[in-house]
Amino acid sequence: MDLTDTQHAILALIAERLEAEGMPPSQAEIAKAFGFKGVRAAQYHLEALEQAGAIERVPGRARGIRLLKPPLPPQSDLAFPAANEDGLRVPVLGQVAAGSPIGADAGHHDYVLLDRAFFAPAPDYLLKVKGDSMRDEGIFDGDLIGVHRTHDARSGQIVVARIDDAITVKLLKIGKDRIRLLPRNPDYAPIEVLPDQDFAIEGLYCGLVRPNR
Repeated sequence: MDLTDTQHAILALIAERLEAEGMPPSQAEIAKAFGFKGVRAAQYHLEALEQAGAIERVPGRARGIRLLKPPLPPQSDLAFPAANEDGLRVPVLGQVAAGSPIGADAGHHDYVLLDRAFFAPAPDYLLKVKGDSMRDEGIFDGDLIGVHRTHDARSGQIVVARIDDAITVKLLKIGKDRIRLLPRNPDYAPIEVLPDQDFAIEGLYCGLVRPNR
């Protein structure tokens, strides 16, 4: 049974935690590390790893995972497949502020392979978050957020927006006479879009990847 790139990455995380701490990660920790919406996704991938003979799970134990096969060494970017039925190869384009707006680095840095089942809609690219203004939405400094490219959004959606030459991620609120971009952290003030500013929706937030730190 072939493993997806996400499953190879989970296997690597298990091996890393066993070596560093002497115990494997819990399902909740796996879900958090990979940006899954719940532990069911982590369970699905652990079941696949067990069926492939890569791990053994001990019933009744919260961290009952035994490593049977070592993870594959990391592949270079050029060795990644373009995509398969389980995954998407998505470019990382730069940074986006989850604090005060900052200039976006539009340069291409890397590709990340994502499990398409955990993003809705499918992301066109990833941006690295800088700051903690969206922490109450579970978006933290250093996260890679998936962005679905569109210029249309509804009030109440989390968007990546451009204000003049700056890019930020915020909760969109559209009123009768104004547009506001709201943080999800009380330490930050809302951003009110002024009539003379160059404002555009660049995309919708559709999920995240949390790199191991």
